[in-house]
Amino acid sequence: MEAKDYLAYIVNEIHTTIVATVDDEGLPVTAAIDMMDSDENGLYFLTAKGKGFYDRLIKRGFLALTAIKGQETMSSVSVSVRGKVRELGYERIPALFEKNPYMHRIYPKEDAMHALTVFQLYEGTGEWFDLSKKPIERASFSFGGAQQRAEGFFITDACIGCGSCLPVCPQNCISPGGDPFYIEQEHCLHCGNCMKVCPVGAVQKR
Repeated sequence: MEAKDYLAYIVNEIHTTIVATVDDEGLPVTAAIDMMDSDENGLYFLTAKGKGFYDRLIKRGFLALTAIKGQETMSSVSVSVRGKVRELGYERIPALFEKNPYMHRIYPKEDAMHALTVFQLYEGTGEWFDLSKKPIERASFSFGGAQQRAEGFFITDACIGCGSCLPVCPQNCISPGGDPFYIEQEHCLHCGNCMKVCPVGAVQKR
């Protein structure tokens, strides 16, 4: 999937997310926020200007969120996104209310709607994590020009092919068909077991 597909999944399949901002003391603050629309340019959500959440968005210009779908852990899919946000104002409010009609029950009168403003998460990175599949499936993505930072573990040319890493990998995602061995990043849990047992230090953390 492309970045826009992951963002659309958040809006259409999960919708309510847990977001984190930072207060004036540098401490994290979480809130439940609905992601109301998406496109190739990012995610869109709204808030009232009188809320502390609004103040933190304006001061920091940054947001992190996690969205989870599933009845229990082993059937769950999670998407996490972090990046820059900017205020777009009131203009997009009517369209978001049309797409999310339940908002009329919270703000039934047009005068009350003017307390709201729209934000766009316009530049960021994200990670898809699907525990419903075996082996697990993970993917990273970026949008708005953000640079995706490589994470996880990889095996260098120092690998001697001893196979010490194979039995300790919980997802069996290390391929022994070469020298060095190869970690299938789309299935890796990032547990670090392979690095701990490698006798020659061939496994490194990105």
